[in-house]
Amino acid sequence: MNPILRRVRRVSVVIVVVLLLLVLAFLFYSSMVMMGDRTAAIKAWSNPAVSITSTEHSIVLEPSGEASGSGLVFIPGAKVDPYAYMFKLSGIVELSGVTVVITKPTLNLAFFDQRPLSLFEDDAPEVTRWFVGGHSLGGVRACQLAESPGDGAEVAGLVLFGSYCANDLSDSTLDVLSIGGSNDGLSTPAKIDDASNLLPAEADLVQVDGLNHAGFGDYGRQPGDGTATLSADQERDAITGLLQSVLGTNVR
Repeated sequence: MNPILRRVRRVSVVIVVVLLLLVLAFLFYSSMVMMGDRTAAIKAWSNPAVSITSTEHSIVLEPSGEASGSGLVFIPGAKVDPYAYMFKLSGIVELSGVTVVITKPTLNLAFFDQRPLSLFEDDAPEVTRWFVGGHSLGGVRACQLAESPGDGAEVAGLVLFGSYCANDLSDSTLDVLSIGGSNDGLSTPAKIDDASNLLPAEADLVQVDGLNHAGFGDYGRQPGDGTATLSADQERDAITGLLQSVLGTNVR
């Protein structure tokens, strides 16, 4: 065989092997999720006021009683177990009859999930007023979907948990609620404030004293985060009360 061709073949094989190793390494990395707390999940599952259904692409939390007609498609933070948000989000379902659809992101990373928002809205066809929201990097993705929901989906507002937008929504008419934590070591109060110009002027930016980044869910400590001074129940109550201000309106 020609020496040049032999060298080209050898280099090609090396490149293919390196690419395969990189793909395998990435798949391994994305599969290492921060698992939800079992006790918190059981509290959500056993709540008689909340009906929970798991699908291939989502977790749907619906009120057992009268539904308000409002719904939230919620996107988890990067590599966080979607089930880790059930307890904290079940509060608004129980209190105000809101339906919550928690997505199961592709490869556990919201940026790789290019499925249309309508896929998740279709999980609750009775909802007439949809919000999109998310935690951390899930919130960044939610901002993108709020600007361009696509495929016939409709968005009335945006909810951010320890997050901020990378795209400009300042000229939008969206109802926006941004919840930050005073002890958040990742999406710090300063970072949220620095990006606030990308939100509408009427956006409601609230900081919860004692709440850290991981406190928006129930999945244990997260590297780089601050220390929470609130219990899980206190975090849930604070989040639920704030969500009620924007999601709790009965539109039926």
